Amino acid sequence: MKYCKRCLYPENHPLHLTFDDEGVCSGCRIHEEKDRLDWRERLKQLKHLVAGFRSRKRDIHDCVVPVGGARDSWFIVHTVKHVLGLHPLLVTYNKHYNTQLGIRNLAWLRTQLGCDILTQTVAPQTVKKITRETLRLRGSLYWHCLAGATSFPVQVAARFRIPLVIWGAHQGLDQVGMFSHTDEVEMTRKYRKEHDLMGLEAEDLVRLSEGRLTHDEVAPYTYPSDGEIAATGVRGLYLGNYLRWDTKAQHETMLDLYGYETALQQRTFDTYNDVDCFHYSGLHDYTKYLKWGYGKATDHAVREIRLKRLTREEGMELVARYKDIPPADLPMFLEWIGMSEAEFFSEIDRHRAPGIWEKSGDQWQLRDSILNHQGDEGVESARLASRGPCNFSVTPNRQATIPDDRYILIGRGWVDEK
Repeated sequence: MKYCKRCLYPENHPLHLTFDDEGVCSGCRIHEEKDRLDWRERLKQLKHLVAGFRSRKRDIHDCVVPVGGARDSWFIVHTVKHVLGLHPLLVTYNKHYNTQLGIRNLAWLRTQLGCDILTQTVAPQTVKKITRETLRLRGSLYWHCLAGATSFPVQVAARFRIPLVIWGAHQGLDQVGMFSHTDEVEMTRKYRKEHDLMGLEAEDLVRLSEGRLTHDEVAPYTYPSDGEIAATGVRGLYLGNYLRWDTKAQHETMLDLYGYETALQQRTFDTYNDVDCFHYSGLHDYTKYLKWGYGKATDHAVREIRLKRLTREEGMELVARYKDIPPADLPMFLEWIGMSEAEFFSEIDRHRAPGIWEKSGDQWQLRDSILNHQGDEGVESARLASRGPCNFSVTPNRQATIPDDRYILIGRGWVDEK
Protein backbone atom coordinates (compact mmCIF):
# COMPACT_ATOMS: atom_id res chain seq x y z
CA MET A 1 0.00 0.00 0.00
CA LYS A 2 1.27 3.46 -0.86
CA TYR A 3 1.18 6.11 1.86
CA CYS A 4 1.70 9.86 1.75
CA LYS A 5 5.27 10.91 2.58
CA ARG A 6 3.99 13.90 4.58
CA CYS A 7 0.80 12.76 6.33
CA LEU A 8 -0.54 9.28 7.09
CA TYR A 9 -3.17 8.72 4.40
CA PRO A 10 -3.14 5.54 2.28
CA GLU A 11 -3.86 5.36 -1.42
CA ASN A 12 -7.12 3.46 -0.71
CA HIS A 13 -8.76 6.47 0.98
CA PRO A 14 -12.48 6.08 0.11
CA LEU A 15 -12.71 9.73 -1.03
CA HIS A 16 -9.79 9.09 -3.42
CA LEU A 17 -6.52 11.00 -3.48
CA THR A 18 -3.51 11.28 -5.75
CA PHE A 19 0.24 11.55 -5.15
CA ASP A 20 2.70 13.89 -6.84
CA ASP A 21 6.28 13.09 -7.88
CA GLU A 22 7.48 13.71 -4.31
CA GLY A 23 5.01 11.21 -2.88
CA VAL A 24 2.90 13.91 -1.22
CA CYS A 25 -0.86 13.44 -1.43
CA SER A 26 -3.33 15.85 -2.99
CA GLY A 27 -4.88 16.57 0.40
CA CYS A 28 -1.57 17.87 1.77
CA ARG A 29 -0.93 19.97 -1.33
CA ILE A 30 -4.34 21.66 -1.26
CA HIS A 31 -3.91 22.19 2.48
CA GLU A 32 -0.89 24.40 1.67
CA GLU A 33 -3.39 26.97 0.36
CA LYS A 34 -4.35 27.66 3.97
CA ASP A 35 -0.97 29.36 4.42
CA ARG A 36 -1.02 31.16 1.06
CA LEU A 37 -4.50 32.59 0.56
CA ASP A 38 -5.53 36.05 1.73
CA TRP A 39 -8.24 35.03 4.19
CA ARG A 40 -9.25 38.60 5.03
CA GLU A 41 -10.02 39.16 1.38
CA ARG A 42 -11.89 35.87 1.16
CA LEU A 43 -14.03 36.82 4.18
CA LYS A 44 -14.89 40.10 2.46
CA GLN A 45 -15.89 38.07 -0.59
CA LEU A 46 -18.13 35.86 1.56
CA LYS A 47 -19.80 38.85 3.22
CA HIS A 48 -20.53 40.35 -0.18
CA LEU A 49 -21.91 37.03 -1.41
CA VAL A 50 -24.32 36.45 1.48
CA ALA A 51 -25.51 40.08 1.53
CA GLY A 52 -27.77 39.25 -1.40
CA PHE A 53 -29.58 36.65 0.71
CA ARG A 54 -30.28 38.91 3.68
CA SER A 55 -34.00 39.34 4.29
CA ARG A 56 -35.41 42.82 4.87
CA LYS A 57 -37.80 41.39 7.46
CA ARG A 58 -36.25 40.13 10.68
CA ASP A 59 -39.01 37.56 11.19
CA ILE A 60 -37.92 35.78 8.01
CA HIS A 61 -34.85 33.53 8.13
CA ASP A 62 -31.99 34.42 5.80
CA CYS A 63 -30.48 30.96 5.69
CA VAL A 64 -30.65 27.36 6.90
CA VAL A 65 -27.78 26.04 9.05
CA PRO A 66 -27.44 22.30 9.79
CA VAL A 67 -26.31 21.66 13.39
CA GLY A 68 -25.81 18.96 16.00
CA GLY A 69 -24.57 18.63 19.55
CA ALA A 70 -20.91 18.50 18.51
CA ARG A 71 -18.54 19.12 15.60
CA ASP A 72 -18.26 22.70 14.34
CA SER A 73 -21.88 23.71 14.97
CA TRP A 74 -20.97 26.40 17.50
CA PHE A 75 -18.39 28.01 15.23
CA ILE A 76 -20.68 27.90 12.21
CA VAL A 77 -23.70 29.44 13.98
CA HIS A 78 -21.54 32.05 15.71
CA THR A 79 -20.02 33.01 12.37
CA VAL A 80 -23.37 33.15 10.60
CA LYS A 81 -24.96 35.33 13.31
CA HIS A 82 -22.15 37.50 14.61
CA VAL A 83 -19.74 37.76 11.67
CA LEU A 84 -22.07 37.59 8.67
CA GLY A 85 -25.04 39.19 10.44
CA LEU A 86 -27.60 36.68 9.16
CA HIS A 87 -30.76 35.36 10.83
CA PRO A 88 -30.45 31.54 10.57
CA LEU A 89 -32.98 28.75 10.93
CA LEU A 90 -31.16 25.85 12.55
CA VAL A 91 -32.06 22.32 11.49
CA THR A 92 -30.91 19.02 12.92
CA TYR A 93 -31.42 15.40 11.93
CA ASN A 94 -31.94 13.18 14.98
CA LYS A 95 -29.35 10.43 14.56
CA HIS A 96 -30.99 8.21 17.26
CA TYR A 97 -27.55 7.37 18.73
CA ASN A 98 -27.58 10.49 20.92
CA THR A 99 -25.61 10.87 24.15
CA GLN A 100 -26.91 12.86 27.11
CA LEU A 101 -23.97 15.20 26.62
CA GLY A 102 -24.91 15.80 22.99
CA ILE A 103 -28.50 16.60 23.90
CA ARG A 104 -27.26 19.13 26.47
CA ASN A 105 -24.86 20.70 23.99
CA LEU A 106 -27.58 21.16 21.39
CA ALA A 107 -29.91 22.74 23.94
CA TRP A 108 -27.09 25.02 25.08
CA LEU A 109 -26.38 26.01 21.47
CA ARG A 110 -29.92 27.04 20.60
CA THR A 111 -30.36 28.83 23.95
CA GLN A 112 -27.13 30.82 24.05
CA LEU A 113 -27.22 31.78 20.40
CA GLY A 114 -30.97 32.44 20.42
CA CYS A 115 -31.94 30.59 17.26
CA ASP A 116 -35.09 28.89 16.00
CA ILE A 117 -34.60 25.19 15.28
CA LEU A 118 -36.38 22.39 13.45
CA THR A 119 -35.62 18.76 14.33
CA GLN A 120 -36.39 15.72 12.20
CA THR A 121 -36.95 12.47 14.10
CA VAL A 122 -37.73 9.51 11.85
CA ALA A 123 -39.67 6.60 13.39
CA PRO A 124 -37.19 4.25 15.12
CA GLN A 125 -38.63 1.17 13.41
CA THR A 126 -37.95 2.80 10.03
CA VAL A 127 -34.41 3.78 10.96
CA LYS A 128 -33.70 0.22 12.08
CA LYS A 129 -35.03 -1.24 8.81
CA ILE A 130 -32.91 1.17 6.79
CA THR A 131 -29.81 0.47 8.89
CA ARG A 132 -30.17 -3.28 8.35
CA GLU A 133 -30.16 -2.65 4.60
CA THR A 134 -27.17 -0.29 4.67
CA LEU A 135 -25.21 -2.77 6.77
CA ARG A 136 -25.91 -5.38 4.12
CA LEU A 137 -25.20 -3.12 1.15
CA ARG A 138 -22.33 -0.96 2.44
CA GLY A 139 -21.35 -2.26 5.85
CA SER A 140 -22.56 1.03 7.33
CA LEU A 141 -24.53 1.69 10.51
CA TYR A 142 -24.17 5.43 9.89
CA TRP A 143 -25.69 5.84 6.41
CA HIS A 144 -28.99 7.12 7.78
CA CYS A 145 -27.14 9.79 9.82
CA LEU A 146 -25.24 11.01 6.76
CA ALA A 147 -28.28 10.87 4.50
CA GLY A 148 -30.57 12.61 6.97
CA ALA A 149 -28.06 15.31 7.83
CA THR A 150 -27.53 16.17 4.15
CA SER A 151 -31.14 15.89 2.92
CA PHE A 152 -33.23 17.46 5.71
CA PRO A 153 -31.55 20.91 5.56
CA VAL A 154 -32.10 21.12 1.80
CA GLN A 155 -35.68 19.85 2.15
CA VAL A 156 -36.36 22.61 4.70
CA ALA A 157 -34.75 25.26 2.49
CA ALA A 158 -36.88 24.22 -0.49
CA ARG A 159 -40.08 23.87 1.54
CA PHE A 160 -39.78 27.26 3.26
CA ARG A 161 -38.23 29.00 0.25
CA ILE A 162 -35.02 29.94 2.03
CA PRO A 163 -32.47 30.04 -0.79
CA LEU A 164 -29.26 29.63 1.22
CA VAL A 165 -27.89 26.68 3.21
CA ILE A 166 -24.58 27.27 5.02
CA TRP A 167 -22.34 24.29 5.72
CA GLY A 168 -18.96 24.08 7.47
CA ALA A 169 -15.95 22.54 5.70
CA HIS A 170 -16.04 20.44 2.54
CA GLN A 171 -14.76 17.00 3.53
CA GLY A 172 -13.47 16.19 0.05
CA LEU A 173 -11.43 19.39 -0.01
CA ASP A 174 -10.16 19.29 3.55
CA GLN A 175 -9.17 15.62 3.61
CA VAL A 176 -8.07 14.66 0.11
CA GLY A 177 -7.77 17.89 -1.88
CA MET A 178 -10.57 17.05 -4.27
CA PHE A 179 -10.93 20.77 -5.01
CA SER A 180 -9.11 24.04 -4.38
CA HIS A 181 -10.54 26.57 -1.93
CA THR A 182 -10.69 29.01 -4.82
CA ASP A 183 -12.96 26.67 -6.78
CA GLU A 184 -15.61 27.66 -4.22
CA VAL A 185 -17.51 24.42 -4.76
CA GLU A 186 -21.02 24.21 -3.37
CA MET A 187 -23.13 21.38 -1.99
CA THR A 188 -24.35 19.11 -4.78
CA ARG A 189 -26.51 16.02 -5.08
CA LYS A 190 -23.72 14.30 -7.06
CA TYR A 191 -21.01 14.76 -4.41
CA ARG A 192 -23.43 13.74 -1.66
CA LYS A 193 -24.30 10.48 -3.39
CA GLU A 194 -20.83 9.46 -4.52
CA HIS A 195 -18.94 10.27 -1.33
CA ASP A 196 -21.14 11.04 1.70
CA LEU A 197 -23.57 8.23 0.86
CA MET A 198 -21.07 5.76 -0.65
CA GLY A 199 -22.94 5.78 -3.96
CA LEU A 200 -26.24 4.81 -2.36
CA GLU A 201 -29.18 7.20 -2.67
CA ALA A 202 -32.44 6.65 -0.82
CA GLU A 203 -34.13 5.61 -4.06
CA ASP A 204 -31.41 2.99 -4.58
CA LEU A 205 -32.19 1.53 -1.17
CA VAL A 206 -35.77 0.84 -2.21
CA ARG A 207 -34.68 -0.83 -5.43
CA LEU A 208 -31.99 -2.96 -3.78
CA SER A 209 -33.97 -3.95 -0.68
CA GLU A 210 -36.09 -6.47 -2.62
CA GLY A 211 -39.35 -5.19 -1.19
CA ARG A 212 -38.20 -4.66 2.39
CA LEU A 213 -38.31 -0.86 2.11
CA THR A 214 -40.82 1.50 0.50
CA HIS A 215 -40.48 4.95 -1.02
CA ASP A 216 -42.50 6.39 1.85
CA GLU A 217 -40.04 4.99 4.38
CA VAL A 218 -37.01 6.52 2.68
CA ALA A 219 -38.70 9.85 1.90
CA PRO A 220 -36.92 11.67 4.79
CA TYR A 221 -33.59 10.73 3.19
CA THR A 222 -34.48 11.79 -0.34
CA TYR A 223 -32.77 14.87 -1.73
CA PRO A 224 -35.16 17.44 -3.27
CA SER A 225 -35.62 17.20 -7.02
CA ASP A 226 -33.84 19.54 -9.43
CA GLY A 227 -37.16 21.25 -9.99
CA GLU A 228 -37.68 21.89 -6.28
CA ILE A 229 -34.14 23.26 -5.97
CA ALA A 230 -34.57 25.50 -9.01
CA ALA A 231 -37.93 26.85 -7.82
CA THR A 232 -36.27 28.40 -4.77
CA GLY A 233 -32.75 28.73 -6.15
CA VAL A 234 -31.26 26.95 -3.15
CA ARG A 235 -27.48 27.21 -2.87
CA GLY A 236 -25.24 25.42 -0.38
CA LEU A 237 -22.14 27.42 0.62
CA TYR A 238 -19.18 26.00 2.53
CA LEU A 239 -17.61 28.37 5.05
CA GLY A 240 -14.33 26.47 4.67
CA ASN A 241 -13.87 28.00 1.22
CA TYR A 242 -13.74 31.49 2.74
CA LEU A 243 -12.31 30.98 6.26
CA ARG A 244 -9.03 29.29 7.20
CA TRP A 245 -10.52 26.11 8.61
CA ASP A 246 -8.90 24.85 11.79
CA THR A 247 -11.44 22.90 13.79
CA LYS A 248 -9.26 22.56 16.92
CA ALA A 249 -8.56 26.29 17.16
CA GLN A 250 -12.18 27.09 16.36
CA HIS A 251 -13.46 24.80 19.10
CA GLU A 252 -11.13 26.30 21.68
CA THR A 253 -12.29 29.83 20.84
CA MET A 254 -15.94 28.77 21.02
CA LEU A 255 -15.40 26.86 24.27
CA ASP A 256 -14.10 30.08 25.81
CA LEU A 257 -17.16 31.96 24.55
CA TYR A 258 -19.94 29.45 25.23
CA GLY A 259 -18.68 26.79 27.62
CA TYR A 260 -20.18 23.67 26.04
CA GLU A 261 -18.99 20.17 26.94
CA THR A 262 -16.26 17.95 25.54
CA ALA A 263 -15.46 14.32 26.33
CA LEU A 264 -12.92 11.56 25.88
CA GLN A 265 -13.55 9.39 22.82
CA GLN A 266 -12.96 5.66 22.47
CA ARG A 267 -10.84 5.45 19.34
CA THR A 268 -9.29 8.88 18.90
CA PHE A 269 -7.52 11.61 20.83
CA ASP A 270 -9.82 14.44 19.62
CA THR A 271 -12.19 15.29 22.48
CA TYR A 272 -14.11 18.04 20.65
CA ASN A 273 -15.76 16.33 17.69
CA ASP A 274 -18.68 13.87 17.69
CA VAL A 275 -19.22 13.72 21.46
CA ASP A 276 -22.96 13.78 20.70
CA CYS A 277 -22.95 10.23 19.29
CA PHE A 278 -22.29 6.91 21.03
CA HIS A 279 -21.04 5.27 17.86
CA TYR A 280 -19.22 7.76 15.64
CA SER A 281 -15.86 7.41 17.40
CA GLY A 282 -16.67 3.91 18.63
CA LEU A 283 -18.40 1.20 16.60
CA HIS A 284 -18.80 3.31 13.46
CA ASP A 285 -15.09 4.09 13.46
CA TYR A 286 -14.21 0.45 14.16
CA THR A 287 -16.17 -0.63 11.09
CA LYS A 288 -14.27 1.98 9.08
CA TYR A 289 -11.03 0.41 10.29
CA LEU A 290 -12.26 -3.09 9.43
CA LYS A 291 -13.17 -1.96 5.93
CA TRP A 292 -10.29 0.38 5.01
CA GLY A 293 -7.50 -0.40 7.45
CA TYR A 294 -7.47 2.97 9.21
CA GLY A 295 -9.79 5.00 11.42
CA LYS A 296 -10.52 8.38 12.95
CA ALA A 297 -7.23 8.58 14.83
CA THR A 298 -5.57 8.67 11.40
CA ASP A 299 -7.96 11.35 10.11
CA HIS A 300 -7.36 13.51 13.16
CA ALA A 301 -3.60 12.97 13.18
CA VAL A 302 -3.41 13.89 9.48
CA ARG A 303 -5.27 17.12 10.20
CA GLU A 304 -2.90 18.00 13.05
CA ILE A 305 0.21 17.14 11.00
CA ARG A 306 -0.94 19.46 8.24
CA LEU A 307 -1.69 22.20 10.77
CA LYS A 308 1.85 21.70 12.15
CA ARG A 309 0.87 20.65 15.66
CA LEU A 310 2.08 17.04 15.30
CA THR A 311 5.05 15.43 13.63
CA ARG A 312 4.44 12.47 11.33
CA GLU A 313 5.99 10.18 13.96
CA GLU A 314 3.79 11.58 16.74
CA GLY A 315 0.79 10.95 14.50
CA MET A 316 1.89 7.34 14.02
CA GLU A 317 2.17 6.87 17.78
CA LEU A 318 -1.43 8.02 18.18
CA VAL A 319 -2.59 5.68 15.41
CA ALA A 320 -0.81 2.78 17.09
CA ARG A 321 -2.45 3.66 20.43
CA TYR A 322 -6.03 3.73 19.14
CA LYS A 323 -6.30 1.52 16.05
CA ASP A 324 -7.07 -1.81 17.77
CA ILE A 325 -9.29 -0.60 20.61
CA PRO A 326 -12.53 -2.66 20.51
CA PRO A 327 -15.74 -0.60 20.66
CA ALA A 328 -17.45 -0.70 24.04
CA ASP A 329 -20.70 0.48 22.45
CA LEU A 330 -21.19 -2.67 20.33
CA PRO A 331 -23.69 -4.34 22.74
CA MET A 332 -25.82 -1.20 22.81
CA PHE A 333 -26.12 -1.14 19.02
CA LEU A 334 -26.78 -4.88 18.73
CA GLU A 335 -29.61 -4.66 21.26
CA TRP A 336 -31.11 -1.66 19.45
CA ILE A 337 -31.09 -3.22 15.99
CA GLY A 338 -31.75 -6.80 17.10
CA MET A 339 -28.71 -8.57 15.66
CA SER A 340 -26.18 -11.01 17.03
CA GLU A 341 -22.51 -10.12 17.11
CA ALA A 342 -21.75 -12.86 14.58
CA GLU A 343 -24.44 -11.55 12.21
CA PHE A 344 -23.14 -8.00 12.51
CA PHE A 345 -19.51 -8.84 11.76
CA SER A 346 -20.45 -11.15 8.89
CA GLU A 347 -22.02 -8.09 7.22
CA ILE A 348 -18.93 -5.96 7.86
CA ASP A 349 -16.47 -8.62 6.69
CA ARG A 350 -18.09 -8.68 3.24
CA HIS A 351 -17.01 -5.06 2.77
CA ARG A 352 -13.34 -5.31 3.74
CA ALA A 353 -11.06 -3.78 1.11
CA PRO A 354 -9.08 -6.66 -0.44
CA GLY A 355 -6.05 -4.44 -1.04
CA ILE A 356 -5.49 -4.00 2.69
CA TRP A 357 -7.08 -7.09 4.31
CA GLU A 358 -6.56 -10.80 3.68
CA LYS A 359 -8.08 -13.83 5.37
CA SER A 360 -5.93 -16.65 6.70
CA GLY A 361 -8.09 -19.49 7.93
CA ASP A 362 -10.73 -17.89 10.12
CA GLN A 363 -8.67 -14.79 10.88
CA TRP A 364 -8.42 -11.49 9.04
CA GLN A 365 -4.96 -9.94 8.79
CA LEU A 366 -3.99 -6.38 7.90
CA ARG A 367 -1.65 -6.57 4.94
CA ASP A 368 -0.02 -3.21 5.56
CA SER A 369 -0.23 -0.18 7.84
CA ILE A 370 1.20 3.32 8.04
CA LEU A 371 3.18 1.99 11.00
CA ASN A 372 5.36 0.11 8.50
CA HIS A 373 6.29 3.29 6.64
CA GLN A 374 8.00 5.50 9.18
CA GLY A 375 11.37 5.56 7.41
CA ASP A 376 10.19 5.60 3.79
CA GLU A 377 12.44 7.38 1.32
CA GLY A 378 11.29 10.95 0.77
CA VAL A 379 9.70 11.44 4.19
CA GLU A 380 12.36 13.90 5.39
CA SER A 381 12.16 16.13 2.32
CA ALA A 382 8.34 16.22 2.50
CA ARG A 383 8.21 16.89 6.24
CA LEU A 384 6.42 19.88 7.80
CA ALA A 385 8.03 21.43 10.87
CA SER A 386 5.80 20.94 13.90
CA ARG A 387 5.25 23.93 16.16
CA GLY A 388 3.01 22.03 18.62
CA PRO A 389 1.44 21.61 21.06
CA CYS A 390 -1.47 19.31 20.29
CA ASN A 391 -3.46 19.06 23.51
CA PHE A 392 -7.22 18.56 23.67
CA SER A 393 -9.09 19.52 26.82
CA VAL A 394 -11.94 17.70 28.55
CA THR A 395 -14.49 19.94 30.24
CA PRO A 396 -16.32 19.10 33.49
CA ASN A 397 -19.49 17.06 32.95
CA ARG A 398 -22.53 19.14 33.95
CA GLN A 399 -24.49 16.03 34.93
CA ALA A 400 -21.76 13.69 36.11
CA THR A 401 -24.12 11.84 38.46
CA ILE A 402 -26.43 10.79 35.60
CA PRO A 403 -25.20 7.70 33.70
CA ASP A 404 -24.68 8.37 29.99
CA ASP A 405 -25.14 4.75 28.95
CA ARG A 406 -28.23 4.61 26.74
CA TYR A 407 -29.58 6.37 23.68
CA ILE A 408 -31.56 9.55 24.28
CA LEU A 409 -34.07 9.79 21.44
CA ILE A 410 -35.56 13.14 22.44
CA GLY A 411 -34.26 15.36 25.23
CA ARG A 412 -34.72 18.80 26.70
CA GLY A 413 -34.75 21.51 24.05
CA TRP A 414 -33.44 24.49 26.00
CA VAL A 415 -31.29 25.47 28.97
CA ASP A 416 -32.31 27.65 31.90
CA GLU A 417 -29.44 30.14 32.02
CA LYS A 418 -30.42 31.58 35.43
